[in-house]
Amino acid sequence: MSITVTTAPCCWGVDDVRNPHLPDWRRVLDEAAAAGYGGLELGPYGYVPLDVPTVSRELAARGLYIVAGTIFDDLVASGNRENLLRQTREICALITALPRPPRVPGQRYDAPYLTVMDWGHDVRDFAAGHGDRAPRLDPAAWAGMVANIRAIATVARDEFGVRAVIHPHAGGYIEFADEIAQIAADIPADLAGFCIDTGHTLYAGMDPLAVLATYWDRIDYIHFKDIDRAVFDQVMGETIRFFEACAQGVMCPIGQGVIDYPAIHAFLRAKGYGGFITVEQERDPRNAGGSLADVKLSRDYLHSVGFGPAAISANSEVTA
Repeated sequence: MSITVTTAPCCWGVDDVRNPHLPDWRRVLDEAAAAGYGGLELGPYGYVPLDVPTVSRELAARGLYIVAGTIFDDLVASGNRENLLRQTREICALITALPRPPRVPGQRYDAPYLTVMDWGHDVRDFAAGHGDRAPRLDPAAWAGMVANIRAIATVARDEFGVRAVIHPHAGGYIEFADEIAQIAADIPADLAGFCIDTGHTLYAGMDPLAVLATYWDRIDYIHFKDIDRAVFDQVMGETIRFFEACAQGVMCPIGQGVIDYPAIHAFLRAKGYGGFITVEQERDPRNAGGSLADVKLSRDYLHSVGFGPAAISANSEVTA
């Protein structure tokens, strides 16, 4: 199988662009390249400037490309549609104007993708990981969210040729097994795929490998994380926001947590997966001083269990 391992700004604590402690986006590019990654995600809307010449120049200088853009916003509110579609158009216009990541055998859709995640609801944020007490949307609100996702995916596909991939995310309204099953039924495969995240699925009480197997026919892109069991057990006993749990270190370098990556590698090899896997490790940006060491640990561990060579450069194909 041909896989390129990439990373994302969340490994440097970049999740909320309003956070005053975020590192400069060029530092993230510097350290992603220094750790041996060939590409990365754009990060949340507004972090990397929407300036094609500037971003192209900075990526080229480091041998990087952008594998995906991100919608990370309230997908439920009907009044947010205009904002969501504006973000979709601006993000897709940028990522499609940048140098394209290579296509490899086994890859269903060309990158870059548009990852679509629901976020921004206090009642669900404080219930992240707790499927038994997290409130669900009523049918009307769920239908409104589905309509917003359909609108985003349609604009991305029809106006820019970008594949939207739905990302179940801890603390959003698409997190738990029942919600993933329902969104799979409500959004047709020809409109949007899935980006399954191993860390978020485990955080939500599911087996990552089982989720990959269940939705294999819908999975176009994958995120890898790992979870520190001791920290996870602690935060599950608290009333805490998801990113507060991340600031406590619930996400750790891959290979230092509880997710079985040799088994996931064997599964992906058997399925012939081709394309991109993005390493993520959410953290407090005030702890970004440890990001370079951690993303290198993750990359080196994945190499040790079969995911490609230690050094991955842009426009190269990796045999895993």
